[in-house]
Amino acid sequence: MKPLNLTLGLVAAGVVLAAGSAMAQPQPTTPAPATQDAAADQQLDSSDKDFLENAAQSGHAEVEGSKMAQEKAKNPDVKAFADKMVQDHTKVGQELAALASKKGYTPPEGPSLMQKAKLKTLGLTDDGFDEMYINNIGVSAHEDAVKLFEDASANAKDADVKAFAAKTLPALQEHLAMAKKLQEQVKARE
Repeated sequence: MKPLNLTLGLVAAGVVLAAGSAMAQPQPTTPAPATQDAAADQQLDSSDKDFLENAAQSGHAEVEGSKMAQEKAKNPDVKAFADKMVQDHTKVGQELAALASKKGYTPPEGPSLMQKAKLKTLGLTDDGFDEMYINNIGVSAHEDAVKLFEDASANAKDADVKAFAAKTLPALQEHLAMAKKLQEQVKARE
């Protein structure tokens, strides 16, 4: 009886090992339709890539400038605006990065060289910081962003890029209106 149990045990172990080995073998695969769709998604028009690049850089510049304002601004309304810009533009930046990734494009992870120079100048400013921040980041940068997103919402070739621009545009327009109102308040105080 004992040799039979040993034999059955060895046979059972062999079956388990054979099944595990068969499962570990690579199985031939064919590309799934979803994989083919993902490859098609990665073909972006150069103007759509330019939009994603410029939008990403603009967003990074606004976040960095607004983080500076969170620390350096004297006017509590300017600080509150900066808080909103950091929160809103960080969220939009994450959405943009996810969209770009889906399209096989890696957007810049910081502002452009020109924007970095402007941020450096802003960072060196003490007196008049609030006004400079509102003029450059609040109004000027948002005017540029609104134009950029208006153009993309009307002319982007990729439907997802166009939808992203159209969805984001109203918030940018609201930011610009807030910045212009704040610009008047800051000028009146200085």
